[in-house]
Amino acid sequence: MKNKTSCLPQEAGARPSRCPDNSAFKQQRLPAWKPQLTIATVLSSFFLTGAFCLSVGICLILSANSIREFQINYSDKCSECSKLRENTSNWNKECHCSVNFTLKEDMLGDVFMYYGLQNFYQNHRRYVISRSDAQLLGQNVNIEKSYCAPFTTYQNGTPMAPCGAIANSMFNDTIDLFYNLNSSVVQVPLLKTGNSWWTDKNVKFRNPKSDNLSSAFAGTARPPYWQKPVYLLDEEDERNNGYVNDDFIIWMRVSAFATFRNLYRRVERVKQFVNGLPAGNYTFHISYNFPVTKFKGRKHVILSTVVWSGGSNPFLGIAYVVTGTAATLMGFVITAIHLKLRKKKTYFQK
Repeated sequence: MKNKTSCLPQEAGARPSRCPDNSAFKQQRLPAWKPQLTIATVLSSFFLTGAFCLSVGICLILSANSIREFQINYSDKCSECSKLRENTSNWNKECHCSVNFTLKEDMLGDVFMYYGLQNFYQNHRRYVISRSDAQLLGQNVNIEKSYCAPFTTYQNGTPMAPCGAIANSMFNDTIDLFYNLNSSVVQVPLLKTGNSWWTDKNVKFRNPKSDNLSSAFAGTARPPYWQKPVYLLDEEDERNNGYVNDDFIIWMRVSAFATFRNLYRRVERVKQFVNGLPAGNYTFHISYNFPVTKFKGRKHVILSTVVWSGGSNPFLGIAYVVTGTAATLMGFVITAIHLKLRKKKTYFQK
């Protein structure tokens, strides 16, 4: 082992020394703790980790299985509207369809309505960056210098608001839910605000500052695939218009997979729906606008409850169970190796 040397005081007139200062930090004399890995500590850490992950994973899987979920694929059920939307010249023609279904059991608690898309790839690099975050913050920026191309301006120079491929492809089907109670039909009240993340609603998206929202977007035009301008997305609630519209904010958070679902509405718990959705006959009234035939896609509408761990997604629970099982098996393997080596050591000592 080499002997440690310390720096000697520098003599007057001598060349500057490159030796570090004589401090505890620079001379590596700080107190330290080096754990001693014994067989007991190693095995206990593996078995405790395995037990913890297994218990958490089982709880997550059980909670995910307790969720009530109902899903309908309405792409084929609305085949006439789907054929109409194949022709882009019919963009201004309305098409409606109805889908009847039956809930065999009550969906108690908070009920969430999602729309699901299949085979719709949002993870393409050109698609993901096709937006202007400065524009979505309500700033007056030159979108021609952004990544929104080719959805930046029209041929006459009018800028698009909002710009980019993500905004242009926004999901725009309208879905209403009706409860068939005996001989009467009751529309299920749905909440369309409060569905987006607080950080998105209050930090990442803001409208241009103006007394009148329509004047704030003066000089701009809607994206090509939109049917109405951005300041008229919600004609019933002025606070849910422009860039802070909940449906728009949720759509702008792109998915990593080709099959995904986005939150569309929440069932308002009032009157006969105070405890959730009772069992019975229901009808979806759909205004079919979003075409999916070109990319061989499918559209779903999902009704689901939630639990303390979130929605119906068993992946996290399965991941915990796999990790706990691997840690427990590794603990048994290490135990077997230790016992085998200890027997050999005892034999040679004799």
